[in-house]
Amino acid sequence: MTTTPQAVRRASPRTRRAATPPDPARSLLPDADPVRLLAENGTPLPVRADYPEPPAETLREMYRRMVLGRRFDTQATALTKQGRLAVYPSSRGQEACQVGAVLAVRDTDWVFPTYRESVALVARGIDPVEVLTLLRGDWHCGYDPAEVRTAPQCTPLATQCVHAAGLAHGEAYQGRDTVALAFIGDGATSEGDFHEGINFAAVFKAPVVYFVQNNRYAISVPLSRQTAAPSLAYKGVGYGVPSEQVDGNDPVAVLAVLTRAVAHARAGKGPFLVEAHTYRMEPHTNADDASRYRDGAEVDAWRDRDPITRLETYLRARGVLDDASVAEIAEQAETYAADLRTRMNEQPTVDPLSLFDHVYAEPTPQLIEQREQVRAELAAARAEEGDA
Repeated sequence: MTTTPQAVRRASPRTRRAATPPDPARSLLPDADPVRLLAENGTPLPVRADYPEPPAETLREMYRRMVLGRRFDTQATALTKQGRLAVYPSSRGQEACQVGAVLAVRDTDWVFPTYRESVALVARGIDPVEVLTLLRGDWHCGYDPAEVRTAPQCTPLATQCVHAAGLAHGEAYQGRDTVALAFIGDGATSEGDFHEGINFAAVFKAPVVYFVQNNRYAISVPLSRQTAAPSLAYKGVGYGVPSEQVDGNDPVAVLAVLTRAVAHARAGKGPFLVEAHTYRMEPHTNADDASRYRDGAEVDAWRDRDPITRLETYLRARGVLDDASVAEIAEQAETYAADLRTRMNEQPTVDPLSLFDHVYAEPTPQLIEQREQVRAELAAARAEEGDA
């Protein structure tokens, strides 16, 4: 028998190994299409073993918090128009992301929000008046971050990415199983702090979940002008961070994907990047005119993908919700909004000297001098009013 050169090459184990080298990036890549467990009309899609569906009662609670969150969002928008808030960035349409993230972490975990995460904060159980204190303009942060394990809402883009990495690394260094979840907008992925934070977290295997809510616009800049990547989730590959993309208007999928991401981080495997494809239904803030950069047809198309309607349809079909329970939750939301209105209509008492509190752990001589100058000016103004 004659042995051909081709047969020799096929028989060589060394040649076979060289022909199919392992792809180190394969385990880091997200699905080619966003993970989806519910169709847009609320009907279930085929079960996925890698993303098991959360328990029915958890999904019912998710629905309740989403309904309350939207009513809060609507009320906050109205308060802005009434002059009770200086500014308000709505997250209407992003409730599945806001609430899903909160449900995926423990109360002992840390959350690092942006300015758009007010719904996430009230879903976490923070007093809504305290949440709106920053946007009201009468204090730096209305709640105690250490008490509620929630960092102050971050207005500078992406700086919370570095904070989350540092805290998570510190917690792991001390032997705690704390996970940090950092909310990010699509525009923030263009900032240096995002890249520095995720790179640090990857190198030191810090337990961080970076959660990008891709709502299509960084204020007025469309996604196509921000990146040429197939999706923002692919940005994790360059840092050795596993990633996933998910339909951000599918509440079941959002919670399933984030639950897995948090478990990955908590197990000591390092950070995880999740990109949720969603849409901001309202303008960037009340000061924005969204009609300048997007048309009504686009908004209407996303309105048909409403995450609350999608989850309600699914839970009704499963017998988890009915007319009575839906009405009860809607009534809870109205009570919640009425209480918020009443308390926000009370004029806050602000001490001008509090401006100097919490600037430094120990006040500097210059800060003390400035505070005394303000104290003297206030005293002089009161004396002048008394003489008048």
